[in-house]
Amino acid sequence: MIKKREDVPFKDRWNVEALYSSESEWIKAFKSFVNLEQTPRWPALQKFQGTLQQGPENLKKVLESLLQIERELSKLHTYAHLRHDEEITNTKCKEMDEQILSAIYAYSQETSWFLPELMGLSNDLVKQYLSSPILKDYHFYIEKMLRVKPHTLSPENEKLMAFADQALQTAHKTFRAINDADFKFGTAKDSKGQEKPITHASYGMYIRDADRTLRETAFKQYHQQFDKYENTLCELLTGQLQSHVFNSKARHYKSCLDAALYPKNIDTSVYHALIKAVNERLEVLHKYMGLRKQILGVKDLHFYDTYVPLIEEMDIKMPYEEAEDLIIESVAPLGSEYQNLLKKGFKEQRWVDRYENENKRSGAYSSGCYDSMPYILMNYKNIIKDVFTLAHEAGHSMHSLYSHRSQPYQYGDYPIFLAEVASTFNEDLLMRLMLQRCQNPAEKIYLLNQKIEDIRGTLFRQTMFAEFELLIHEKAEQNIPLTPHLLKEEYRNLNKKYFGPTLVLDKEIDIEWARIPHFYYNFYVFQYATGISAALALAERVVQGGTRERDDYLNFLKSGSSKYPIEILKLAGIDMGSPEPVKAAIQKFDHLLDEMEQLLLENSAQKKK
Repeated sequence: MIKKREDVPFKDRWNVEALYSSESEWIKAFKSFVNLEQTPRWPALQKFQGTLQQGPENLKKVLESLLQIERELSKLHTYAHLRHDEEITNTKCKEMDEQILSAIYAYSQETSWFLPELMGLSNDLVKQYLSSPILKDYHFYIEKMLRVKPHTLSPENEKLMAFADQALQTAHKTFRAINDADFKFGTAKDSKGQEKPITHASYGMYIRDADRTLRETAFKQYHQQFDKYENTLCELLTGQLQSHVFNSKARHYKSCLDAALYPKNIDTSVYHALIKAVNERLEVLHKYMGLRKQILGVKDLHFYDTYVPLIEEMDIKMPYEEAEDLIIESVAPLGSEYQNLLKKGFKEQRWVDRYENENKRSGAYSSGCYDSMPYILMNYKNIIKDVFTLAHEAGHSMHSLYSHRSQPYQYGDYPIFLAEVASTFNEDLLMRLMLQRCQNPAEKIYLLNQKIEDIRGTLFRQTMFAEFELLIHEKAEQNIPLTPHLLKEEYRNLNKKYFGPTLVLDKEIDIEWARIPHFYYNFYVFQYATGISAALALAERVVQGGTRERDDYLNFLKSGSSKYPIEILKLAGIDMGSPEPVKAAIQKFDHLLDEMEQLLLENSAQKKK
């Protein structure tokens, strides 16, 4: 029985009271900080406009004022969105969340003059500012903003771009509304003829189910809904791509990819190198598909056979408290300080909102702000998958904690390019401990298969997505009309290339592009693939190394955004400008395949005796 929010025990809830003791305290803080009765909301900011050339002391004062507002808005937003996600039907919390988002938009518009004015400073004055000891805490912060100087417009045009931003989000918002709320997927039929309702969540379970009839009917029924609306979904995706093309052209970038990566100082060669490195070793994925077909004993391997575990689903149950203890133990290679901080967060500070309740947001995430502890949303169900999810989110949270403790506010958040590194690193440490402890061959095969699937889903699948994303952006830039037929054909060709000759290309897979939310995120998915490659390389380096390697990794966690992401990884010992980390991740995938195949053979031989 799923509990109502008010019935969830205190110990199972996250400690949002550490931010604001109650909703009324939040409302009081919001009203005292954001004047809803006046426009502009922060009139004091307007007096800074036109003053940036008045010396380093003045610029420091402006930056401190802007960052202080951002910091307070971030704290207000953190509480509101956490409370909203506890129970999304809570209208009061929904209103709070909408109010703070509106205030953030207002702040963005009221400060849209700042960047163009900073860009308008003479090169000599900029050099003076960047060498001034008064601004020493802001040198890199200023340098990062000035990096996009060639792509910054006049103050009037920047204001227009700020206003246009909301309109340009319409395609993504509409896709979310249709996908999350409007689509009804009907039912899937299992081998006993029973009808089972399909939702996004249940589809994820059915496609892994041992019942092949259920997998097949769920796969076909689920994708048919997207196929039915292929024209609408094609137009929405095209609209999103056009917003990226608009931004790229308006800001004079070479391409949409350049526009997405240039501000982070990530060369487009990193993106292309990832695709190239994966393409060069696709035979390893083909090998896995062949092994799948053989182990499952099917005449033809279909897409609905690619997620079912290769060994009977293990009913490995783990209570929440045990999961915490295991995760704390697994991070021992990072030292006692790291372990104790994580233990305190789990056991004393109540970082985690543990279990499902009525109308709670689904899934899991790590959140928080500079002035708060980390917060982890879970919907823990005592299954092994959730243990890894908790380890993953704890990795994010510890990255945030170390960054916030070690960096000033302006460098406190880590770059998106690094976001998945620490989380995947922690998953790898947990998997190592579980495999090391495992005495049951069947359980070991199950865990190896899970690790193999993680790498397949994160490295190979996300790189395929990245390749498709690049392809459709390039077509949009060339003004080639994106029709459902074209998108289906290109997506089918990629699946054929990635999965190889063993897999039957079911026609339903051609429409899969239409259901992937990340295609609306502007070259985001490739970072999952680079992230897992960096994480696996770092985990190997720390586990096999000594104090220096551990300290290099902890310094990576402490770096926040104080340097560009590629530089931060280099300091930790990983060069993502080179294809080597990706190649090493694929090699690990290959070794895991061989290990699992050997165990399967031994297990099969044992059963025959």
